[in-house]
Parts: sequence; C-alpha cells; structure tokens
Amino acid sequence: MPVASVGELERAVLSVLWGRSDGATAQEIRGALDPPDLAITTVLTVLTRLTRKKLVRRERDGRAHRYFAARSRADFLSELMAEALGQADDRGAVLARFVGSIPPADADELRRLVRRANRPG
Repeated sequence: MPVASVGELERAVLSVLWGRSDGATAQEIRGALDPPDLAITTVLTVLTRLTRKKLVRRERDGRAHRYFAARSRADFLSELMAEALGQADDRGAVLARFVGSIPPADADELRRLVRRANRPG
C-alpha cells in the first residue's frame, strides 16, 4: 500500500504513535489529537485502516488494544519521498528542484550521504 495514500487524520494518528514508543490506546490517541473531540469510533476506524495498510500494529492490553507505529517516521517519510520521485517524468529536474529548495546544511548532509553510499566496499 503506497504511503502517499495516507490521509490527514491518519498522519495525525501516526504522529501521536511516533511520539510514544510504548504505544497508545485509542482513547489516549483521541486525547492527544487536535482537536481531541473526535468520536472514539472515528479514531478506531482510522486505526483499523492504518493496521490494514500495515502502518500500525496492535496488541491486546486488557479489554482494549494498544497501538504502535509499525514503521519509524524516517522510514515512512523516506518511502513517501521515493513514491513522489517515482511519479516524476523527469527525475533529474525534480531532484534538482529539491536540492535547490533545501537549506545549505541539508544539502551538505545530502552530499555527505551520497559520497558515503558511493564508496566501494
């Protein structure tokens, strides 16, 4: 399932879970969302969708479930960037615009990472 198909509320739920290594119940997630007045059934529906997309896993916690992000935020964002680049007709132009739009420190880090990835052995 492409990560680009994740909606705004789903991203908000994932953001809550990325901040909680010990996971969270649906009620805890609901309370952490802005605004926190969503119906619990809405939160549970979003969690079910995210579980189907394999972005969230759940474990039984008493009578409820505890939910955990199945991927790190870095993994998720990396997949999102790769999907966006994969849709480009001219990947070089997209990469050039991206590199031209990031702060110099990020461009330096990107150069360092590319050099490291291209080292033999």
